[in-house]
Amino acid sequence: MSFSTLVSDLHFKDSVNDGASRASRPSAWTSGSHARSYASTAATSVSVSGDISSQLHGGYSHPLARKWQAERQLTKSMLIYPLFMSDRDDEETLIPSLPNQHRRGINKLVPHLEPLVRKGLRSVILFGVPMAPNVKDALGTAADDPRGPVILTIRLLRARFPSLFIVADVCLCEYTSHGHCGILRDDGSLNNTLSVDRISDVAMAYAEAGAHCVAPSDMNDGRIRAIKLKLIEAGIAHKVVLMSYSAKFSGCMYGPFRDAAGSCPSFGDRKCYQLPPGGRGLARRAIHRDIGEGADIIMVKPASSYLDIISDAKEIGKDMPIAAYQVSGEFAMIHAAAAAGVFDIKTMAFESTEGILRAGATIVVSYFTPQFLDWLSS
Repeated sequence: MSFSTLVSDLHFKDSVNDGASRASRPSAWTSGSHARSYASTAATSVSVSGDISSQLHGGYSHPLARKWQAERQLTKSMLIYPLFMSDRDDEETLIPSLPNQHRRGINKLVPHLEPLVRKGLRSVILFGVPMAPNVKDALGTAADDPRGPVILTIRLLRARFPSLFIVADVCLCEYTSHGHCGILRDDGSLNNTLSVDRISDVAMAYAEAGAHCVAPSDMNDGRIRAIKLKLIEAGIAHKVVLMSYSAKFSGCMYGPFRDAAGSCPSFGDRKCYQLPPGGRGLARRAIHRDIGEGADIIMVKPASSYLDIISDAKEIGKDMPIAAYQVSGEFAMIHAAAAAGVFDIKTMAFESTEGILRAGATIVVSYFTPQFLDWLSS
């Protein structure tokens, strides 16, 4: 029976009974609401009779059922927590542009991490921040100083938190006097050959100090191959994960990080070695390149504005873990909007992260990690 036939039939029945005593009818029937209710119910039944699969609400009516609808559910083991390690042993300085994040010296680290590890923290990524005067130079020689903040922190964490997975970011920008991610030519351009040789040496120093994973973020061509070859030659390639920042885009989302790490370039920008925001094809080529050179994990950075690149990375590296870095600017924007009353911060933290997972990531570098450890427990 079609909807139009149903309505006509109801109208006919109503007209036949029009002469009956209205006093004997229920008031609802008298007002016509019963007929309208019957028509609505019957019409709904008719409308779904041809395609029952169109009825979806029941599948996510319960909170647990809603979780089951997710292809990937956020878990504590997916999270990597960024740490800014100062060479001032007792420093604990709040970073104004990066809410609730601090630059810490090695003496302040263990008390900070102990409660987080108890709550289920599984992994951290280390960024060294040299604060001593005159420590930076054109070659970034402090990057692999055995007494520098990264190597000292790796050794401390291996001893105090043996179950913690330690990722060491590998770059020179925090350690060079010019703030660029490599060694420069006389004209100020990046010398890729010298930069790759230096970056791979730094990666080796971190791996030999005990880092479980080295993560080059410099975006120099060929650095994955160079690092992999040195790991093989040193006989430790079998126990060190190589995570490549394969698709790292140039843009305005890194400001708070540069405040934290003191890595703002002293001149120019990084557009000639970080990817242009519209360069989807370049990102795909870089991902293919780094997989071919021996990367174990592919990273996309930033995350929320590049969900299509995360999806591409998962398509290209379908047999590999895909990481995404929700960078400092993304984190700060969420905090600023929440402070302005635009949305609830917990709700948005989950929504933005679940979008990253939905795009294809299985690992998320997130400043929200301490909060997620609580939120995921509750």
